[in-house]
Amino acid sequence: MKRVTVTGGTGLIGRRLVDALRDRGDDVTVLSRGAPGTVRWADPVSEPPPPEALAGRDGVVHLLGENVAQRWTAAARGRIRESRELGTRHMVEGLSRLADDERPPAIVSMSAIGYYGARGDEAVDESEPAGDDFLAEVVQAWEAEARKAEALGVRVAISRTGVVLAAGGGALEKMLPPFKLGVGGPVAGGRQYVPWVHLDDVVGALLFLLDQGEGTYNVTAPEPVTNRELSKALGRALRRPAVAPVPALAVRALYGEMAWIVTTGVRAVPKRLLEDGYSFARPDLDDALRAAVA
Repeated sequence: MKRVTVTGGTGLIGRRLVDALRDRGDDVTVLSRGAPGTVRWADPVSEPPPPEALAGRDGVVHLLGENVAQRWTAAARGRIRESRELGTRHMVEGLSRLADDERPPAIVSMSAIGYYGARGDEAVDESEPAGDDFLAEVVQAWEAEARKAEALGVRVAISRTGVVLAAGGGALEKMLPPFKLGVGGPVAGGRQYVPWVHLDDVVGALLFLLDQGEGTYNVTAPEPVTNRELSKALGRALRRPAVAPVPALAVRALYGEMAWIVTTGVRAVPKRLLEDGYSFARPDLDDALRAAVA
């Protein structure tokens, strides 16, 4: 049994991770801003977590971050960056305040495929350099703060997570309504790659990295697909047509600058996860979508 602290444990990924940890017999402490049954971390942007939530733990999984799927006003940009950069900085500061024999020996820090920027058709593994857009800059700062824990003797694993397919949240929450009505289809031509991953494998990879990972990992399915292929597969899962194209202009009108995430793509592949022996639970897109929309 391990004693594990999880931040962001009340979100889509966090809830499933906490359940998976408890199912395997681990003792879990959830840090939140005040949700029932959790330990309060009032303001991750301005202060470290309470020491009693970290001391004596065997590991930390740090998932906190403002939702990216919103219009990127100046205020939203600030929240997106600060929640990741400053929240992680304060987590590491909290680790640094503990005595060596009380400090968790491992931390898994969430990150994102947005690190690479828009990369077209080329396969992108963890050795590729960062992009230069807003999200890429945010992710670089986010990861740099997590890596500072290495100086404390902590094993650091970073999860660059792709587009999560799951019931009740993530990318599908916005995709499902038009597809259920039979008016869904490829976005902005549909040629851009989508580095998808089912929630089961996000959770599975986080457990894998908590137990043995070190360094940076793309957490995406082994076979990324284009937006057009994803649309067709979602139509099959729902038994609905998926041929109504969605122009890029329409997406930009709805989401503003954030539409860049949908209209561009990256063909990210999980080279290190596969090399280190992780076995995907849902590597097939049709199976993943059927499970997600069931």
